[in-house]
Amino acid sequence: MPEGTVAKIRERLERALEPLALRIEDESALHAGHEGAKSGGGHYRVHLVSPKFEGLPRVARHRLVYDALEDLMKREVHALSLVLLAPEEDGAGRSRTPEGKSKS
Repeated sequence: MPEGTVAKIRERLERALEPLALRIEDESALHAGHEGAKSGGGHYRVHLVSPKFEGLPRVARHRLVYDALEDLMKREVHALSLVLLAPEEDGAGRSRTPEGKSKS
C-alpha cells in the first residue's frame, strides 16, 4: 500500500483525536493474497493514546476512529487493528510526542 494512505490516516486521526501518541503500521504485505486485499484496501495496525478516550468504553473509542477515517474505509483501508488508550492507561500516562516517544 502506498505511504500516502498512512499519511492520510495519521492526518485524520491527529485532527480528530489530538493524540499524545500515535503509531501506524502498514501490515498489508502480511495479507497478500487475502480476499480483502484484492479490493486494493490495506491492513493497518494503529496504536493511539488520546485524552478524548477518557471514560469511554472500547466500542465508543473504535467508533471515534472509524468516524475519523470514514472516507478511507470505503477504498483505501480494508482492515484496522486498534489499540486505543486513554493517557492514564498508557504506562502511567507519561507525556509523549505524536510519534509515541516519551518526552520525559
